[in-house]
Amino acid sequence: MFDGLDISGSALSVHRRWMDAVSDNIANINTASPTDGEAFKERMVVAQAVDYGSGEGGVRVAGAAFGSGEGRVVYQPDHPLADADGNVRYPDIDLGEQMTQLIMAQRGYQANIAAMERATNAYQAALQFGKG
Repeated sequence: MFDGLDISGSALSVHRRWMDAVSDNIANINTASPTDGEAFKERMVVAQAVDYGSGEGGVRVAGAAFGSGEGRVVYQPDHPLADADGNVRYPDIDLGEQMTQLIMAQRGYQANIAAMERATNAYQAALQFGKG
């Protein structure tokens, strides 16, 4: 009876983790590293269906995937982490792509909250019929 709430609840958890990963990527988009090290690696959430097609499953976070640590080398001789040639390494993260991912995650989160509210209202209405 409460499968809809469980499925939406699992999706809320995945969308929240997705938003966390994207916000971490955006927060570190300008994080410099020495050229002899790796740049900040973009983090992506891997989601997986649970009991797909049964109507009782939902979704879960199966893990995380990480982008390349190669990044992009920028000539910035006044930076404290610059090498002898004046270069530092920055993550190769596209802000436009991250904002798109953030909007998609937010919309999914909002849609699942709306689904949970509708299911809750339907269950409350059903309980009211028994009082009549």
